[in-house]
Amino acid sequence: MFYVYVLKSKRDGKTYIGYTNDLKRRLSEHNNLESKSTKSKAPFELIYYESYKSKSDAKYRETNLKRFAQAFSQLKRRIKNSLT
Repeated sequence: MFYVYVLKSKRDGKTYIGYTNDLKRRLSEHNNLESKSTKSKAPFELIYYESYKSKSDAKYRETNLKRFAQAFSQLKRRIKNSLT
């Protein structure tokens, strides 16, 4: 399985979107400062994830959430209580 996930920084409240084939490991990497892109924003909490059988489907979804504001805005409306 492959996962698209949304993390929320406990430091500044901002969100981070990514994808992985091992969600527990990847969350641990983010929180243990092993990821360059999120090192300064740790610690994180997992607030949302989607699972896919195909790596390409997960990557496509991650790309859409990052590139298209409308896609991420729609997701934020669905998970608004998790973001607060």
